[in-house]
Amino acid sequence: MYDIPEKITSEIRKVIHGKDEVIRMTLCAILAGGHVLLEDIPGVGKTTLAVAFSRALSLSYRRVQFTPDVLPSDLLGFKLYDKASGEFRFQEGSIYTNLFLADEINRTSPKTQSALLEVMEERHATVEGETRELPKPFFVLATQNPFGSSGTQKLPESQLDRFMICLSMGYPAFHDAVSILKGDSSVDLQSVQPVIGAEELIAMQAVVHDLYADDQLFEYVVQLSEQTRVPEFFSLGLSPRGSIALIRMARARAFCCGRNYVLPEDIHDVFYAVAGHRVHLNARMKAEGVTLPDMLWRVLHQVSIPKVGA
Repeated sequence: MYDIPEKITSEIRKVIHGKDEVIRMTLCAILAGGHVLLEDIPGVGKTTLAVAFSRALSLSYRRVQFTPDVLPSDLLGFKLYDKASGEFRFQEGSIYTNLFLADEINRTSPKTQSALLEVMEERHATVEGETRELPKPFFVLATQNPFGSSGTQKLPESQLDRFMICLSMGYPAFHDAVSILKGDSSVDLQSVQPVIGAEELIAMQAVVHDLYADDQLFEYVVQLSEQTRVPEFFSLGLSPRGSIALIRMARARAFCCGRNYVLPEDIHDVFYAVAGHRVHLNARMKAEGVTLPDMLWRVLHQVSIPKVGA
């Protein structure tokens, strides 16, 4: 089972060139049962990444291009009157799938974002007082353009907190860009072969959930979280949900490394992806030109690393 992550990663690499870190973090989030936010400019491969994962994991996949006129009913579904039967029948929305790609999520209305928020947190959708469970496994891979782009609005902190990690793909390196130009993405996606199915993924998620972590590591995560809440440096710190995401991602990272136990290095490796979209610097730090990655680096070096071994 511990060799499966590498097999999945190898399949994704067929169509995503030079972004091993993004692939690895996305896979960790999936194994940890979380949602992923990709913040980047258009055209760098975010949709290709989602489709590739759906193929490698044998998951159903749907994509919605978010615009201001997308309604909650487009996601959750609605009841439609059937003249033949004389009854109302339910027309399901696009959210009823395993992997849901919410493209440019920060272009839609707050009402539609709130509808997606419930689905992400509860794993079910409520339509006209009736609750419907979503397929298992279920996770959201959302993309957003950098705030300030035309037609965008900032996501509220409550919704950002629902995403386990936030990543940025960025532009490809020179040699990777040449490889992309030589290839045909429409053909390449067909080359991504299924590695596991939905049931196997659920079983792997269960293993990750129960992966051993020493009590000192739980204390370590809390200490790191508390350091991000010091008002002298931060205006918003890591929430309890963020702390949970940190230990879950660390477990997934340990699993991907072929271990059945968590080490402090697993927490370090995923810390920026988990905390970067949840933690905000205060005005003084920003005025002094201090960046968030710098402050998160300081946090990691201010807390004593527990001596935990195999």
